[in-house]
Amino acid sequence: MESIAWMAWTWPTAIFFVLLASTLGMMTWLAIAYPEAERVGVLRIPTTRGDRLFVSLVLAAVIHLLWIGLVGTDPIFTLPIGEGIDISSLWLATLISLGSAAVIFRTV
Repeated sequence: MESIAWMAWTWPTAIFFVLLASTLGMMTWLAIAYPEAERVGVLRIPTTRGDRLFVSLVLAAVIHLLWIGLVGTDPIFTLPIGEGIDISSLWLATLISLGSAAVIFRTV
């Protein structure tokens, strides 16, 4: 474990990497089960599922970086569990990112 000790392994970090690995696994399964065909959306260029996933991941990174720069990461509320669990405003950026990913997969 010393080789990864430099990383700040928190629950949000672990959730991020688990969801990223799950997404890649799901995309692989979809490519095998339902071979993809390129389609032309609002960008007027042919895109595949992988292209749309890449665009949505880049957009999610931009949304989160802008959110941190403009809004910050202050807690928006505290869950009354134990000593209290602070819920960061970054979860709102995550919801915006998920919504934008849904729009990208439907229209691009």
